[in-house]
Amino acid sequence: MRIAASFLFALIVFFSTLPSVFAQDIITSEKMITVDIGKQKVFVWENGQLIKEIKASTGLIYEPTVKGSFKVRRKVAKKDMKGESKKYGKYHIKDVPYILFFYQAYAIHGTYWHSNFGRRASHGCVNLPVAEAEWLYNWANIGTRVEVF
Repeated sequence: MRIAASFLFALIVFFSTLPSVFAQDIITSEKMITVDIGKQKVFVWENGQLIKEIKASTGLIYEPTVKGSFKVRRKVAKKDMKGESKKYGKYHIKDVPYILFFYQAYAIHGTYWHSNFGRRASHGCVNLPVAEAEWLYNWANIGTRVEVF
């Protein structure tokens, strides 16, 4: 019993001392987009300075947004998006605007079909209000760093 309690205490101490990663802790002199899933926000950085903060909607609990370090790999001004999940069913959305693909089919894009920004609402993509997505689409280049956490 004592060994188990000691082990549990050691785990608590270890995990409580790990540093947390926040958008403001990421430093770069290049353009960068950070997606904070916990805050449901996108942060836009240039020359090490935060220049824009946007409410977003990331993936639902059974279709989460992928986490990691990526780069914008493709930009598409408008595209139909469709897919299917066992939990949420099929979807087919026409003319999704201002798409920044960063990993496989995961993208940051404009969203006209809901206004639940600040809450999870997508099948894994990062949804933004259309006007904000247009601004980000015009600002970002192919190769712009994208950090999702």
